[in-house]
Amino acid sequence: MRKGSYISTYSNIKFWPLDPRKEEIKTMDIAHALSMMCRGNGHYEYFYSVAQHSINCAKEAELKGKSHRIQLACLLHDASEAYISDITRPVKRLLDEYRRIEDKLQNFIFDFYEIGDLSNEEEEIVKEIDDSMLNYELKELLEKDRVYDFNLKKKYDLSYRDMREVRGEFVNMVNLLMDKLS
Repeated sequence: MRKGSYISTYSNIKFWPLDPRKEEIKTMDIAHALSMMCRGNGHYEYFYSVAQHSINCAKEAELKGKSHRIQLACLLHDASEAYISDITRPVKRLLDEYRRIEDKLQNFIFDFYEIGDLSNEEEEIVKEIDDSMLNYELKELLEKDRVYDFNLKKKYDLSYRDMREVRGEFVNMVNLLMDKLS
């Protein structure tokens, strides 16, 4: 008997977030879900997806000369959200059980994509890129008058993009980076 209950995914898989199995992880499910989820809890000026954010994080890692492994980690750093959604940072800090579930699932996904043993230094690189991209997004899409600190190599396209286009780019990037790792 499996722990918890399941969700149905885009590819018609039954996925148990509390008891995942490797055969249930599908790149298309992750790409589809993240391309349909809005960043900023939906408060940005227009729809900008978690998948777009993740793609931009991976591109930033590449521009900074980081390994394919770090690029893939940046691309997949929010992959658990495809199965359990996200909660805003001020509230998430108070939800220890949610964070344990999220960390366990995120590590499971990283293991599936063969990047599960990130060092503390590698995790810090991914976090720094993620935080810098968040600050850039906030500056451009929400609080234009506020000063934000972000350390990015370039300005990224944050415009609205068709979800299917973003989903396809996400899947292609995962496949390309996985090929480069093998």
